[in-house]
Amino acid sequence: MKKMITCFVTTVFLTMGFTNHTYAYSYKVKSGDTLSQISKKHKVTVSQLKYWNKLKSDRINVNQVLQIKPAKKSTTTKKTSTTAKPVKVLKMKASAYTGNCKGCSGKTATGLNLKKNPDLKVISVDPKVIPLGSKVYVEGYGYAIAGDTGGALKGNKIDVFIPNQKKALNWGVKTVTVKVYKK
Repeated sequence: MKKMITCFVTTVFLTMGFTNHTYAYSYKVKSGDTLSQISKKHKVTVSQLKYWNKLKSDRINVNQVLQIKPAKKSTTTKKTSTTAKPVKVLKMKASAYTGNCKGCSGKTATGLNLKKNPDLKVISVDPKVIPLGSKVYVEGYGYAIAGDTGGALKGNKIDVFIPNQKKALNWGVKTVTVKVYKK
């Protein structure tokens, strides 16, 4: 029992040391609940619930507490983590995109709304190279979440989200080092 408590406390501290999540509220799972029902009730996507709660499957348990709607800047990660080591370090071609162009929905593949949350640090990736939901560090951009995909992003190419169209265009195309961390 002592080992289990120590393991749990260590996991909580490591998670808190790497992420900067502050949640608007939480929800306690009741008998018969599904992620789909909970997502509809709280007007979020199943992908968001899974991401915010680090769920690898759709399985939830009675009395499990799910975090709902992280605050505006929640998907950025702290630079100060000394315990996290990247699982991959890649050289990639990076361009920029914005969610405010004509015809753009502003919604990412993982359900993030970039128009409502312009301060999010998000990159678009080829999920075969960088899995969606991965925490990353992009040289010249900072810590971000791999939260979107793009049709032209195949192989070692990424797009960094920059809310201002002029600044996105000024980013240009550059070769950057990308450190990929566990989800």
